[in-house]
Amino acid sequence: MDQNFGTVLKEWRQIRRMSQLDLASEAGVSARHLSFLETGRSQASRGMALRLSEVLQMPLSESNRLLTAGGLAPAYGQRAAADAELAPLETAMRWTLDNHAPYPAMALDRHWVLVALNKPAQIFLGPMGLGQGDSLIEAMLDRADLRAAIENIEEVDYQLLCRLRVELAHLGKDPVLSDLVARLSARVEGYVPPAQSPVIMATRYRMGDMVLSLFSTISQFGGVGEIAYADIKIEQLFPADAATREILVAMAGG
Repeated sequence: MDQNFGTVLKEWRQIRRMSQLDLASEAGVSARHLSFLETGRSQASRGMALRLSEVLQMPLSESNRLLTAGGLAPAYGQRAAADAELAPLETAMRWTLDNHAPYPAMALDRHWVLVALNKPAQIFLGPMGLGQGDSLIEAMLDRADLRAAIENIEEVDYQLLCRLRVELAHLGKDPVLSDLVARLSARVEGYVPPAQSPVIMATRYRMGDMVLSLFSTISQFGGVGEIAYADIKIEQLFPADAATREILVAMAGG
């Protein structure tokens, strides 16, 4: 169903739990004008629509929805993968992944689908039956063999849930992530996190008679006006101990 500008604006104001006065103040407009925008008594200019979307920290796709609801052209593109303008982003992503060797690194979309992997990640995830196009989070939830291979699976489930909640809060709404949050919430019911979190929250994977202890860092593209790449997360895995480092180096042929 089509929605007008005021409906979309109010929806996101409520998602961010902001009053009209709060939003008006941060956007530098009067509360009266904002009220008129929500009720349709005033029409937003392109600059005003973009300013409000920035204050509300709306994802690029939702900023486009706000603009088009107001009869304005979308500001952010969603180009085909072969578009020449995307080449620098693709190069940056591949460079980041490849230069993380001999440690695994992967690119994930907003739903944790594997977009790209470096060679060590392919070596690491391949025996688990995971590769480009597969959902890492679905595998973590549904694959009994994978869950059995993670020695601290309850702790990992809880950390994943915390991370998903943060991602969902940023996006405002997403049916796929909402479903994942609900499923993970059911799994961690009754789990009591430690009183003090460890310095490194590592995931311990058992591979045969070896145990790999890994933690990760996550990075995203900044200053990108392209919807597909704005949602991509690059996850780089690091060894949490010397034994894991030696195993990863050996696996990568280093």
